[in-house]
Amino acid sequence: MATPLSEEHRESIENPETYWAKAADDCYWYKTCDKILDDSKKPFYKWFKGGITNTCFNALDLHINNGLGEQLALIYDSPVTDTIKQYTYNDLRDEVATFAGVLTDNGVTKGDRVVVYMPMIPEAAIAMLACARIGAVHSVVFGGFASKELATRIDDAKPKVIVSASCGIEVQKVIPYKPLLDEAINLADYKPDKSIILQRWMEKATMDPKRDVDWKDAMAVAIAQECVPIEATDPLYILYTSGTTGQPKGVVRDNGGHMVALKWSMKAVYDVDEGDVFWAASDVGWVVGHSYIVYGPLLKGCTTVLFEGKPVGTPDAGAFWRVISQHKVKTLFTAPTAFRAIKRDDPDAKFLKDYDISSFKALFLAGERSDPDTLKWAETNLKVPVIDHWWQTETGWAIAANCMGIEPLPVKYGSPTKAVPGWNLMVLDQDSQEVPDGDIGTLAVKLPLPPGTLPTLWKNDERFISAYLDEFPGYFTTSDAGFLDEEGYVYVMARTDDIINVAGHRLSTGAMEEILADHPDVAECAVLGVADQLKGQLPMGFLVLKAGASEDHGKIIKEVIASVRERIGPVAAFKIATVVQRLPKTRSGKILRGTIQKIADNEEWNMPATIDDPEILGEMEEVLVNMGYAGARK
Repeated sequence: MATPLSEEHRESIENPETYWAKAADDCYWYKTCDKILDDSKKPFYKWFKGGITNTCFNALDLHINNGLGEQLALIYDSPVTDTIKQYTYNDLRDEVATFAGVLTDNGVTKGDRVVVYMPMIPEAAIAMLACARIGAVHSVVFGGFASKELATRIDDAKPKVIVSASCGIEVQKVIPYKPLLDEAINLADYKPDKSIILQRWMEKATMDPKRDVDWKDAMAVAIAQECVPIEATDPLYILYTSGTTGQPKGVVRDNGGHMVALKWSMKAVYDVDEGDVFWAASDVGWVVGHSYIVYGPLLKGCTTVLFEGKPVGTPDAGAFWRVISQHKVKTLFTAPTAFRAIKRDDPDAKFLKDYDISSFKALFLAGERSDPDTLKWAETNLKVPVIDHWWQTETGWAIAANCMGIEPLPVKYGSPTKAVPGWNLMVLDQDSQEVPDGDIGTLAVKLPLPPGTLPTLWKNDERFISAYLDEFPGYFTTSDAGFLDEEGYVYVMARTDDIINVAGHRLSTGAMEEILADHPDVAECAVLGVADQLKGQLPMGFLVLKAGASEDHGKIIKEVIASVRERIGPVAAFKIATVVQRLPKTRSGKILRGTIQKIADNEEWNMPATIDDPEILGEMEEVLVNMGYAGARK
């Protein structure tokens, strides 16, 4: 039987040009496009070919012209500096226009690249929007990223200017950025013309008078710039994501398709309207920060929250509830790992009782698999819909979600619900054939991809094809493994390299993690495959326990092993598990399973550039050695 969502999805796949033309009508164009979808150079599809627009105009000036100038556009909330600052649309537009003048004064013109290397402060968003205003291409690199990794990105993007700050703050620790930036420029073959540095009061950077420009001084003399008309197919930004070769991949996002898709998604997926307060608790260095801290909410005319803090420790596990209550947040989008941390420190949600969160209507989770136990904990305590959704840096917005603004569907734990309109999602075997419902395969999207996705990689069409399109001709591979059930619900079980082979049986580590996470004493967990001479691979589990959990770790381990045997069967061969204090993660919250696996298998490994705390890998190596496994550090 046809439903609102099934009808929208069908229309988007059968008549994509008509479908997305309607969404594009909600945006401002200096000139409408000549062709909605240009497929003349497959597989390099282009959306809204010939259209002229400006993303910054649509995010700021358009709302001011429509009478929303005094509405709040951005709330900066920083518990680490005890600062809250609010910007109306007028305020934010004026700051952005003036900083666009700073960029212009330092030689930046349309098409030039600008690297933004900043902490979670309003100036990071201002710099991004200022680039969009004048047609420059920004490339945001997570603040505090290692110098070597920053240098690699400088060499690839070749920025005319780098925008940075004197420091960032990690809970109570000040991280000086300027020495890292100076070392990166020294390491890089390509040298930017200028660095624009925001001096923060807690750490004053030493300036090089030949290259460095003081943000505040430059803003005082700059002339505000108007928006520059931009081709819809021109790049808006480059965002680097890790590559298996060690060379990061520069995901490109265009202006037109990105603007249309993100504005559409704010209502269709998140069910937010103009004037609502939307909070993505992420970082501008990640794709979530691009899509749903800076661009999506502002394109929709929402109020966006930019939070410089952590889910726990700034000051406690009630930090999120305080922000929701104080700023009347309607919708929160964060990573499951944030809620696991809150659940670990405050398993009974006692802090929640101190806050009025009556404004709060929905929680969205993404970034890694959302285990059912965390979803249920959030549902029970928050009493709002808790919605897992699935997407990637490359896609820019959700592939699968419970589209709350089209047709809310029943939640199935472990599933991000169904493919979003625009996404022709299939499950394929190694021969590019669709597999039956319930069978695990590679989740792939039939081309063309919808608007707002990556049209290619920066200056590297060949790698775009080899990384995403060659494996399944005619499809974009997500490199995620999973299945569809008989109702079309999507289940993302693991990265394809997290499917382990135990005595010829292909098993999902994600399915085992779900079972471990169900144990009442487990706050979070990871399962990975380690080498075994007899069976090829064996699963190994790592458990982080909740505050106040049983001190009988042996009993907990026996119980989770028994649960896996009961629910998956002896075929899983799950017999190895241990309790650890914490798991090594990237700054965006993803567990570094691949690195743990290399340590366990005694393979050479490198310290990941994205790691949140390098000391944790030393702890993990010690745990593995004590278990009879050894690590070889490269």
